[in-house]
Amino acid sequence: MPEATIQREKLAQAIQILREQDVDCWLTFVRETGHNADPALRLISNSDVTWHTALIVTQKGERIAIVGRYEVENFKRMGCWDEVIGYDQSIQPALLSVLDRLAPRQIALNYSESDTAADGLSHGMFLTLQRYLQGKPYALISAERVLSRLRGRKTATEIARIRAAVRLTEQIVDAVTAALKVGMTERQVADFIHAEMRRHGVSPSWDAGHCPTVTCGAESPVGHVSPSDQHAVKAGELVRIDLGVVLDEYVSDLQRVWYIQPQGETTIPEPVRHAFDSVRAAIEAAAAALKPGVQGWTVDEAARRAIVERGYPEYQHAVGHGIGRTVHDGATLLGPRWERYGNTPYGVVEAGNCFTLELGVHVPGYGLVSLEEDVLVTESGVEWLSTPQTDLIVVKA
Repeated sequence: MPEATIQREKLAQAIQILREQDVDCWLTFVRETGHNADPALRLISNSDVTWHTALIVTQKGERIAIVGRYEVENFKRMGCWDEVIGYDQSIQPALLSVLDRLAPRQIALNYSESDTAADGLSHGMFLTLQRYLQGKPYALISAERVLSRLRGRKTATEIARIRAAVRLTEQIVDAVTAALKVGMTERQVADFIHAEMRRHGVSPSWDAGHCPTVTCGAESPVGHVSPSDQHAVKAGELVRIDLGVVLDEYVSDLQRVWYIQPQGETTIPEPVRHAFDSVRAAIEAAAAALKPGVQGWTVDEAARRAIVERGYPEYQHAVGHGIGRTVHDGATLLGPRWERYGNTPYGVVEAGNCFTLELGVHVPGYGLVSLEEDVLVTESGVEWLSTPQTDLIVVKA
């Protein structure tokens, strides 16, 4: 069983957050998590579970795990739980006994309309819980405001792991720069990156079918698109790659852009130069706005204003999202106040949050200029976890 350092740190955070929010009790209620996992589970357990399992944390500091008989020992070994209670035929008697003893005013459950990382309670498990608690006085509320803070506030161990994942990704970027050649297809570039990931013993941050995303030239489609054999590295065009790795359960997420310089050319074409400088300026505007206490949408607005002022259309996504255990790690979004994002752009940025800062523009005849950096929010602003790309990476054709 992997060590439970992060789970101990996150449980300590959870107790503090429950006190801040004046929430009596937080309940993670799961089963068969090998195929139906709650995103919150790995924050507080380093093991999947099979039978119905109730993980209870209170603002008074109690940490109680009610688990199936055959998983009791796993939870004891974690060293995170003050009390581990096993059962055989039904979790209901033990769960009701514990809740009657705790007598919480409200129980926060993992459901949310806005934050996918706080929406892990299945409908079936919710119905089960309703049936178990019929006639009980406890108010059932969303744990979104608890989980948003718990997921967003990275501990020192989490930050160190993200930092290491970013460093390794930058090593892979350097290897790509050395390997890029005219004629390589997008798929060949992606295959090279996958081989580098295997060599370092890591996996892609998201679906390997489009991590990395490789965009070669002006005709390559933009988005979460798989690399193809139809588009290849060409002289006088751009190559953009979006990639990340999972290292020790934490991720990176970077975008870099290369210009394939034709023989005899010594300067960057003006449309490409203007696009790169504009994207860089928009990311720097976002970084300047990103500090504790601001709402996420204000950071996006700063970047959006900067790119429009330089003559480009608005991008149709958020300028930044949280990173951590997953590449879209939930909590506050650095995004516009659009209906599809729910309440997440109104989240308040906190020290310890880790975000991407990303956007791009299409340059007719050349391709996509798109950058993405990973940053840590500190008490005074931003620390760059990645080494910012401040100029095009030039590869001679």
